[in-house]
Parts: sequence; structure tokens; C-alpha cells
Amino acid sequence: MSGTTFYLCLGVVLWLLGLHGLLRLQQTLRRIMAINVMGSSTFMVMVALASRDGHNDPVLQALVVTGLVVAVSATAFALRLAVAHQPRRSSRQSTREPGE
Repeated sequence: MSGTTFYLCLGVVLWLLGLHGLLRLQQTLRRIMAINVMGSSTFMVMVALASRDGHNDPVLQALVVTGLVVAVSATAFALRLAVAHQPRRSSRQSTREPGE
């Protein structure tokens, strides 16, 4: 098994793991992390394909770097939306124990 084949198979396994997490998990943060795992595995497959046949494809590597920047921005936006979607706690809530 060559290095390219190994990284292609590993990328597919990670993508399926992220898809499983996306479909099975209910918490928003964990779903965002599952989407990031899927994106990272896609980048791994692209890098493996870029380095096949003994030479590197600079166009595919540039797409991966651009994709990383977009993925970080999309993750930050998704996290901000997840925080905004959570119900706010009132700052005027009493800290008394029940029964006092």
C-alpha cells in the first residue's frame, strides 16, 4: 500500500466518522466539530491527490490552503450563531437555595 492510498483511505474513514457524528449527535458544538472533521478529511484527500506520481500539484495545494482559511471563518461564524441561539440567563436571578 502506497502512502497516497493510505491517506486516501484514512480520509474516507475520517469523513465517514464525521458524518456519523453529524447524524447521531444532538449538541450543537459537537455537530460543528463533526463538520470540521469532515472538512479536514477532505483536505487530507486533496493533499494526498496533490502529491501523487512523485510531483506536487501546486493548484491543489493552493486550494487546500484557501479551504483552510474558509473553514476557520465558517467555524467561527457557526460558533457565534450557536452562542446567539442559546437562551440567555437573567442576571437578576437569585442565588438563594430552594427552601430558604
